[in-house]
Amino acid sequence: MLDALLAALTTPGLVWLVLITIVAGIVYGFAGFGAALIYMPVSVIFLTPVMAIAAFSVSAMSSLVTVFPRALPLVNRKAVAVLILSAVVAASFGIWVLRVADVTAIRWVVVVVCTVTLAALIAGWRHSVEPTLPTRVMIGGAAGFIGGLSGLTGPIMVLFQLAGRDGIATTRATTVVFLTATSLLMLPLMAAQGVLTAQAVALGSLLLIPYGVGALIGQALFRPERERFYRVIAYAIIGLATLVGMPFWDTL
Repeated sequence: MLDALLAALTTPGLVWLVLITIVAGIVYGFAGFGAALIYMPVSVIFLTPVMAIAAFSVSAMSSLVTVFPRALPLVNRKAVAVLILSAVVAASFGIWVLRVADVTAIRWVVVVVCTVTLAALIAGWRHSVEPTLPTRVMIGGAAGFIGGLSGLTGPIMVLFQLAGRDGIATTRATTVVFLTATSLLMLPLMAAQGVLTAQAVALGSLLLIPYGVGALIGQALFRPERERFYRVIAYAIIGLATLVGMPFWDTL
């Protein structure tokens, strides 16, 4: 494990990874979403998608002691449990695709998912979806598969939540609980498929503190009455991260 830690400390772009992780944590803390949309496009500049996703899942465990405890009492636990279980089952297939797919192709998947999600959010896209059991299974499964493949578990879930009638506090809490739980439960799935390496655990552990500190800062900033302001800030940061993370910059 010491060798893995030393390797993590020499990771190319570690300073940038720490900074983007702090920013991702802050946005996640006040908006309840957007951490992976900010972290993934930038992290895959320096890391392989496999390493970036595994390390981020480890760092996301800090949410268990930062934003998760305050969010849990605000959610419909049965509904969220269905979403989480569906996501975890589907994530295994997404992780398998991640293992065998081309690295550049995965990077473009990340960029496309981020871009489409951001465009839908900015446009105020809403599609009325009846929150039935089959619907939750479908949404959870789709989110889990995309999450296992690209590390972006949140976009489908966020759009599903925003299409509902819950207030901003409940919507934010539901997304926080879902993302925290799925990130934790995906770790053994990654380990079983050889994705969760010792170096990924070490790097994720290094990023755990900056992510947790960022989330605490964001949570302290959260005010339900300033929802619009938070979203504008989150959208701007997501857009910038997506632009920076586009693979075609590598050829310039």
